[in-house]
Amino acid sequence: MRRFLLIAGLFALAVGLLWIGQGTGTVAWPQSSFMVNQLQWAGYGAAMAGFGLVLIWQSNQ
Repeated sequence: MRRFLLIAGLFALAVGLLWIGQGTGTVAWPQSSFMVNQLQWAGYGAAMAGFGLVLIWQSNQ
């Protein structure tokens, strides 16, 4: 269970950071993404990254 939580947490953290980058326009990949320069996706990314950090923390308990 610990390994699953760690892997899921790392995946959620990576996806969250990508969404933050796309939402703020820092990461313009892929070029045709509807999420680029849309600040609401930066907020969703922050929530996802926070969830990933909680999962990582839980995997270490």
